[in-house]
Amino acid sequence: MSATPEDTDIEHSHDPRDIAERLKKGPQNSYLRDWVLGGIDGAVTTFAVVAGVAGAELSTTIILILGVANLVADGFSMAAGNYSGVKAERDDYQRLRETEQRHIILSPEGEREEIRQIFAAKGFEGEHLDRAVDIITAHQERWIEVMVEEEYGAAKTNRSPLKAGAATFAAFLICGAVPLLPFLFGAGPNALLSAIFMTGAVFVGIGALKSKWSTSPWWSSALETFVIGMTAAGFAYGVGALLKSWIGV
Repeated sequence: MSATPEDTDIEHSHDPRDIAERLKKGPQNSYLRDWVLGGIDGAVTTFAVVAGVAGAELSTTIILILGVANLVADGFSMAAGNYSGVKAERDDYQRLRETEQRHIILSPEGEREEIRQIFAAKGFEGEHLDRAVDIITAHQERWIEVMVEEEYGAAKTNRSPLKAGAATFAAFLICGAVPLLPFLFGAGPNALLSAIFMTGAVFVGIGALKSKWSTSPWWSSALETFVIGMTAAGFAYGVGALLKSWIGV
């Protein structure tokens, strides 16, 4: 279907048939956010471990052991936390639905009055307000959805906890493994420098991707993520060097 002139500069078509098809599909769940968060955390924490151990001038073997241990343990921990968080959101949404369903059964007139006040606040009045209330309360499922969304502000999207956790874990492993690669493949005395450049590139890439949720330009988001990641690594390296001088290992 050809796009109308006003559709060429916006995100989707406003042809009536395209609109109907898009609304029929409903909100689409995205797990890009989980991937970005997992990738940032993986790169930051693993690089911080690598930098800290390198700052203490410990062996490559120790760097790899601690780095891999952190990669797997922290990655699983973050994935489990994200899984639990998304599941809690779903459970809470279901709880709110059951609460509203019970209220509609026990106090239908009170719930009708809530609908009336909600839409009156939106500017409906007179016959138009009466009509809106009648239409919404004529179907219990529609009535429940409106109450949950308007009264509690609960999102209608129903993301999978398993997919969210898996996206986080995969991103954590992939991005978090980057700082370890120079040590794994024997970059020698330049391993840390190589890890810095490679991880910096990961921060820039993740930051650019993160800009999808922001009105900031991609380069601004990329620079912000780069600075945060490198600052964390710098602190870790400094702590490692300081402990080495104190303990004398």
